[in-house]
Amino acid sequence: MQEILEEIIDYLKGIWIKRRYIIISTWLICPISWYFIAAMPDIYESEARVYVDTQSLLRPLLRGLTVETNPDTQIRLMVKTLLSRPNLERISRMTDLDVQANNTEEYDALIDGLKNNIIISSAGRENIYTLSIEHENAEMAKNIVQSALTVFIENTLGETRSDSDSAQKFLNVQLTDYENRLSASESRLTDFKQKYSGILPGQSGGFYNNLKSEKTKLEEAQLQLKEVETRLASAKAQLLGEEPVFGLFSNKVQSNSSVTTSYDGRIIQLEGQLDDLQLRYTDSHPDVKQLKGRIDSLNSQRTAEIEKYYDSMKASGATSQSSITSIDKNPVYQEMKVQVNSLENEAASLTVRVKNYQQRVQNLESKIHTLPEIEAELVALNRGYEITKSKYEDLLSRKETAQLAQQADETTDKIQFRVIDPPRAATQPVGPARFLFFGIVAVVGIIVGVGISLLLSQLSPIATSTAQLSKATGVPVFGVVSANQNLGLQKWHKRKTLLFISSNLILLCILMMFISYFLFPDAIQSPLKRIF
Repeated sequence: MQEILEEIIDYLKGIWIKRRYIIISTWLICPISWYFIAAMPDIYESEARVYVDTQSLLRPLLRGLTVETNPDTQIRLMVKTLLSRPNLERISRMTDLDVQANNTEEYDALIDGLKNNIIISSAGRENIYTLSIEHENAEMAKNIVQSALTVFIENTLGETRSDSDSAQKFLNVQLTDYENRLSASESRLTDFKQKYSGILPGQSGGFYNNLKSEKTKLEEAQLQLKEVETRLASAKAQLLGEEPVFGLFSNKVQSNSSVTTSYDGRIIQLEGQLDDLQLRYTDSHPDVKQLKGRIDSLNSQRTAEIEKYYDSMKASGATSQSSITSIDKNPVYQEMKVQVNSLENEAASLTVRVKNYQQRVQNLESKIHTLPEIEAELVALNRGYEITKSKYEDLLSRKETAQLAQQADETTDKIQFRVIDPPRAATQPVGPARFLFFGIVAVVGIIVGVGISLLLSQLSPIATSTAQLSKATGVPVFGVVSANQNLGLQKWHKRKTLLFISSNLILLCILMMFISYFLFPDAIQSPLKRIF
């Protein structure tokens, strides 16, 4: 450890011997560098803070009715794309920076400078963004920040409307396309139905279902026909065992009430009127007496007509079935005959129905090789039409949704910007850090001088101690002889030390002058500017 300390001391003595190089390096580096640092232009900073409000009152009201986009994602995207070249070119045009470029290279360098100098920072979840820039001109820095803020707001608000317009255009194009497809499908379906209008299957089902249904109806009709034919045969058998009349002019006719005459209708009508009058009046009423007289007169005429008819029948001696009057007919026979006629009519109707069903079944069976193909083609046409119609209706619904969303965006902005701190022109520069640079230059000058002194002390070493001399020569040193004052060595070393101190003091004064120039601008800079 002692050897290391002695070696370090020897190095320091060597540097001290070559200290003139420290003076040279500090005078070559420090004053010149301090001058350039002092001549560096002032840098002014301008910044703006803006709050992005994404909590719109309209969003929860329109939830489920319109297409919702995430405004936070949109804001982050706009922040990332703000420093894109088109936006930077727009900022340069808004601030007239582009007129300062004389060629393409200068313009590219200007755009790159804006990209590197404009700083966008976020305050986290509070959606507060800060835009700042440092520039040599305070007013230009303010204009650049203001332009960047304008581009940021306009791009964000315009992006939503641009998306809505793009969606509307896309939906309109797709709607037109599907409308043409739907019209074409309807035309093909109409032409197909017109071509096979007589043989297309109905809405009840396909070919095989229709065939099965017709066969079922045929079987039911045949069964009903057999039932009616059985009942008809039974009725005819019963009719054969019944007498049509009771006997020609037999004494079985006890009254004339079953005989029909020409006076029956008038008698029935007058009897109805008599009943109505008797409900309101007594038998002594003139109208009641008059109606009774008319009814008695008509009954007398009816009796005379019946007696006259009987006399004529007995005189002619007619015995044929056609001349038998209603009083000689058997009512059971007549009823059975009516039943037989009804069953015959029903059997005829069912026969026509059975033949119709048989004809239908035959027609369907004759087309068993063509109808399924036609039906399959119809199903394919209907399927294509339904798919196209469904897509068209879906696109129409989406268009309505997009229009509602666009109207909502035009009515109120889902994203609102509130400028908290507008950009301002700075009155005091924020850079460059001249005091720091002054100190760094001073330290660098000293380090370079020390380094050169150390290097030269090692290239042309001077023994500063007996130990160093003994180590360098390998010869032991037994004693030391001091230099005589008459040689003037001590004075010479003192002059060198005074020169070193004076040099450093002068440099320190120069440094303090530079620092004071910028530390007290009103006291030093203003008078100097008035003089020069």
